[in-house]
Amino acid sequence: MPHAAARSNPRHVVILCHPDQDSFNASVASTYAATVREMGHDVIVRDLYAMGFHPVLKAIERPGVDFHGFPDVEDELAILRDTDIFVLVYPIWFGTPPAMLKGYVERVLGSAVAPRAVFEGAAQGVLAGKRMISFTSSGLKAIWLDQMGQMRALIQCFDLYIEHAFDMKPSRHHHFGHVTPDMEAAFANQHLEELRVQARLIVAELDRERLADPVIL
Repeated sequence: MPHAAARSNPRHVVILCHPDQDSFNASVASTYAATVREMGHDVIVRDLYAMGFHPVLKAIERPGVDFHGFPDVEDELAILRDTDIFVLVYPIWFGTPPAMLKGYVERVLGSAVAPRAVFEGAAQGVLAGKRMISFTSSGLKAIWLDQMGQMRALIQCFDLYIEHAFDMKPSRHHHFGHVTPDMEAAFANQHLEELRVQARLIVAELDRERLADPVIL
């Protein structure tokens, strides 16, 4: 793919999908953003619920001769074109991401993308050549989800599909289990410290790539 124009700092786009502004997921998004900013990177947080993002795909948004794009989708595409890493933050509800996030994938990532292009590996969208990191949470313990095969199934049908469909670099997924309303502060802080470690590792990796090929970032 063509090199993007040079930019002073790598940019992270964080997609937060949770209806509660005071949720643990909101803390994950804000903590991640604060950590990468402290290390000199740029970050944009897109809070889908706060934005009132409309997740329902309209008939005329499907690829074809009658395709018609909408301003809210164009705004998101413009942001994603100028990013280096795509970060998803969401809870697992009944085994899958929230409907709002699925709608974001359908309307934004899949904008004007025909199924055949995905099959042929030719869906060169705004995320091609970039990487995706997911931070998820659930009220159930991670060990139970693993026993049920839940995490493996989610990563296979969501993360890896997006990664391969849109020609992205290998994705990563970090999960925080047993996140409940009565969760002790110490436990929440432990999760957030794990998040900070992951954010610093991601920043370090992007910085190494930037030194190796400064035109890309």
